[in-house]
Amino acid sequence: MSYSDILIKSAYLLGAILFIIGIKRMNKPATARRGNQVSAIGMLIAIVVTLLQLQIITLPEVMICIAIGSGIGYYVAYKVKMTQMPEMVALFNGFGGLASLGVGLSDYWFKSIENGMVIDNITLVSILLSVLIGGVTFTGSYIAFAKLNGRISGNAIVFKGQHILNLLLLLASCVAGGFVMWQQDMILGMYILAAISLLLGVLVVIPIGGADMPVVISLLNSYSGMAACATGFVLNNYMLIVAGALVGSSGIILTDIMCKGMNRSLLNVVMGGFGQTSATAVTVGGKSDLVVKEVGVEEAAILFESASSVVIVPGYGMAVAQAQHIIKELMELLLKKNINVRFAIHPVAGRMPGHMNVLLAEANVPYDRLLEPDQIDDDLSNTDIVFIVGANDVVNPAARHDKSSPIYGMPIINADKAKTVIVSKRSMASGYAGIENELFGYPNCLMLFGDAKATLTKVVNEIKEM
Repeated sequence: MSYSDILIKSAYLLGAILFIIGIKRMNKPATARRGNQVSAIGMLIAIVVTLLQLQIITLPEVMICIAIGSGIGYYVAYKVKMTQMPEMVALFNGFGGLASLGVGLSDYWFKSIENGMVIDNITLVSILLSVLIGGVTFTGSYIAFAKLNGRISGNAIVFKGQHILNLLLLLASCVAGGFVMWQQDMILGMYILAAISLLLGVLVVIPIGGADMPVVISLLNSYSGMAACATGFVLNNYMLIVAGALVGSSGIILTDIMCKGMNRSLLNVVMGGFGQTSATAVTVGGKSDLVVKEVGVEEAAILFESASSVVIVPGYGMAVAQAQHIIKELMELLLKKNINVRFAIHPVAGRMPGHMNVLLAEANVPYDRLLEPDQIDDDLSNTDIVFIVGANDVVNPAARHDKSSPIYGMPIINADKAKTVIVSKRSMASGYAGIENELFGYPNCLMLFGDAKATLTKVVNEIKEM
């Protein structure tokens, strides 16, 4: 082994270690930012070493592509709104899948078609997996992006025989891959496999309802990692194998955590459980069995002022209103009055894993005040006020007792057990799962209607004047 080979493999090892350290640091909010930076350094090392290994570090086309890609990435990351983070993550997953699909097809074409080389079985299987998983990840991620972005309906889109069709397509992809293994220059089989993978990505995601989007995002993230890992075997790049394996395994672990947060199996999610049964949304003044009680800004301020403990439950509505900073101000104001303030964060609140944690971290809310449901549920009956900001499905009591509800069995935050519940919402519209929240009609629940940021600003000003 030459001196340069030792240096290259040592650099890859360093990059892999930095990835592992970065992921380890990301499991706690206090160290997550540093973990992201450490992982970015590891990725930079991997890119530079790969270019040096292939001796294309000075190739103008490569450097131009890197500059363009880096510029686009920086611009998008800088301009993206916090409410659009789930969409951006979905797109990034899709780009990873598209890259794996492209590398797999190009490597197959270069070796087998253009140069007539005999590809060993391990590399060929890796190419086939790279194409299949990459294609599914690309189109599946784009459908998830379109659902989150509102370009297509967030409801589950189902048709008769859909699951059978998916199974037949999967079998057809295996047959196409088998023909390529049998006769390596059968390019038609590779094209058929690529087309099926792209179609499968669409058909697998469209029957999944909006309430399952956090799980879908983490699952697609895992797919992109597995596709990258397969691509690593194609290119014989150890760093790509390690990075892909880390992303794939961590994505599966996160997906399992999200599924447990909804008390559902991964198979149930993939088969499209949520969102297929949609209840009619209710508007203020419309027909509904719910009898709601509205609270004004001054009354809400008085209730906060007289409380001794407050638990805030954030949801996607907080992200839409960009209300995290005024919530931080409300928290500080109440703390100065010796009122205990904590946050209850549901694992699937928002549109992606950790969405609420990211928003509150942006507002510099102390990490030790962010609690998971099992850490705070038992104390909610002793809490004076549970303040719900934009959350809906994760506090719906129907999950505990209504067997006809699509969210039945999902662990929720037991906000209804508090002495008083104040809900900040624009209207009585249903949540992303498309079902009515019976909590809004409970005797201890008060509705604070209006834009969360504007309304809370008025509440904070009222408390300041007391």
